[in-house]
This record gives sequence, structure tokens and C-alpha cells, in this order.
Amino acid sequence: MKISREEVDYVASLARIAFTEEESEKLQKDMSAVLDYIAALNELDTEGVEPTEHILPLQNVFREDVVEESLPIEKVLQNAPESESHAFKVPRVIE
Repeated sequence: MKISREEVDYVASLARIAFTEEESEKLQKDMSAVLDYIAALNELDTEGVEPTEHILPLQNVFREDVVEESLPIEKVLQNAPESESHAFKVPRVIE
């Protein structure tokens, strides 16, 4: 499946990543190759194959949930680049 340059640019804008011309061309080829591989996998006959979540049996290991004293807010925020009202201050990401 061929990915267009516009689709690469659209995905890059969603991820807020800027690519050079060469990087965009390489990404276009790589994304096309991935979709071609997925298309080839879709052609496989999986009739009668049991779906699996994991190839090995899993067992949860639980520990006792013990309430402990938290760090003081001043200690938590001492290495924060910026803080405000006893919280981490981060750049706004919603436009």
C-alpha cells in the first residue's frame, strides 16, 4: 500500500514532529513497507487458530497494599523546573 506524502505530513502534525525532506521520504517508504507487510499477514488462513493473549501462562504476583507516609510536597517539588500552587507547572498542550 502506497502512503502519500500528505499522509506522512498529517501523521507528523498529529505527533507534533517536524521532519526534513529526506526524513519524510524515508518515513513514507517505511510506512508503506509496514502496511504491505500487514496486508500480507491479512492473507494468511487463520481458520481454527486459537486467539492468544500471551504465549506463556501468566500469573499475577500480588504484594500487600500498605499505606505509607508520603513525601512532603516541598521535597517532591524541589527539582521541578516550575511549580505553582503546590503542583508541577507544565506547558499547555491544548490549542
